Amino acid sequence: MFRHILQVSRRQISGSVQRQLLNKVPEKQRLFQEVNGMPVHLKGGVSDAVLYRATMGLTVMGTACVIYQLVKAAVPQKKN
Repeated sequence: MFRHILQVSRRQISGSVQRQLLNKVPEKQRLFQEVNGMPVHLKGGVSDAVLYRATMGLTVMGTACVIYQLVKAAVPQKKN
């Protein structure tokens, strides 16, 4: 009986539809190892450039907000 359950479970797992994925690793390795003077964080194309600029913009804005809050906390408020 145990053998029958084991065989059924094997059939369900192996009989399921498996997605065939194309291995893109060698292609990406060639792209990123290419010597073309471009920084590695921009070699991925337009999407990498957009993500890089968005990250830098958010970083600059966050730094400015932190500095503003520090200055605001350091300067005493005038009492009227």
